[in-house]
Amino acid sequence: MSLTLQNLRALEILDSRGRPTLAVEAWLSDGTRATAQVPSGASTGTHEANEKRDGGERYGGKGVREVAGTVASVFLPGLLGLSAEDQRALDARLIEIEGTANKSRYGANATLGISCAVARAVSASRREPLFRTLAVGPPLLPVPMINILSGGLHAGGNLEFQDFLIVPHGFPTLADALEATVRIHTTAGEILRRSGYALTGVADEGGWGPLLPSNEEAMFLLTIAIAEAGYLPGAQVSIALDVAATQFYREGKYHLASEGRELTSGQMVDLLARWCGSYPVISIEDGLAEDDWDGWAELTARLGSVQLVGDDLFTTNAARLRDGVRRKAANAVLVKMNQIGTLTETLDVCALAREIGYSAVVSARSGETEDSFLADLAVASGAGQIKIGSVTRSERLAKYNRLLELEAWEGLAFPRYDGNR
Repeated sequence: MSLTLQNLRALEILDSRGRPTLAVEAWLSDGTRATAQVPSGASTGTHEANEKRDGGERYGGKGVREVAGTVASVFLPGLLGLSAEDQRALDARLIEIEGTANKSRYGANATLGISCAVARAVSASRREPLFRTLAVGPPLLPVPMINILSGGLHAGGNLEFQDFLIVPHGFPTLADALEATVRIHTTAGEILRRSGYALTGVADEGGWGPLLPSNEEAMFLLTIAIAEAGYLPGAQVSIALDVAATQFYREGKYHLASEGRELTSGQMVDLLARWCGSYPVISIEDGLAEDDWDGWAELTARLGSVQLVGDDLFTTNAARLRDGVRRKAANAVLVKMNQIGTLTETLDVCALAREIGYSAVVSARSGETEDSFLADLAVASGAGQIKIGSVTRSERLAKYNRLLELEAWEGLAFPRYDGNR
């Protein structure tokens, strides 16, 4: 007998930054109930689907009680009795009810919460791991990109570049890769203290937030930390950058205020090219601003052998990804569920990336919850890469620990990834 959706309810909860977000519970016709929690971003792209907030005085206008109310009052009547096992049809109905191209009427946070809660309820009803319910092909354990040093909006603007990450790709298992990561994270903290750099605390995603004299100093220190922890930079552990360039792009220039200089697009490309020659960099995310298409084309022409990831550039949007192909911009896409607002649209972007020869990196947000849904999604998508954050905060560790479960209990193999395209 087909499982149908019987009820929905939602609740305002808090994310890892202490800001409101949604938890949505779905009830199925066999009595199964399941809940999904919705993430929230800090450095958001202009072209993302809208995250609806209540406004007013509560939480500085960031409350979502009214948004939570729409789950039962607006969406449930149009979804009641639909097959819960046909995710594509259910998500299509969600999009129809929401009714706007960028989900600005009721919010992508509402649609995503419902979409994920229903999928998890189906998984629970079938008594199967969530990744099997979501699977669109052979499941694949992802190689992680892991935050070690932070700047930008994740660490109070101490540096312009947002994240300096490691990719522990030269290990036989994910468990071994995470052990190496913990050692590198600890070593990086010791080097920062030994070098006399002030630490502003742990950043939004769990990386160190040091006060450094330049963005390049973070690259240098991270490379030293990898080696001092006992690993081979480039051979076992490489570096990934999240530049988040849109956040410091104004009037056609990239403003590196911490260094007292401004760069043109061409100069930013030169900078990134030099870093790729000096440090073991295999991936660069948002190396240029979200609408600097000419700059992106130049970056891709110069550094096409490096993974060039569009986050603000593509915002998990198939139309913008196709535009990127046409303009020869980037060669990879960051995939964030709440940038687009339903599971179907998220997985469709992963499928499109495979079709056009782009890599895909499934990603968390800076405002996360203890929900581990993302780990199963990454495995189900077959993307082969995941970006969660660091290894020091429980909202991050919930995802890493879920991946460890899938490796140990479901027998999923850890792939090798060297960044070559």
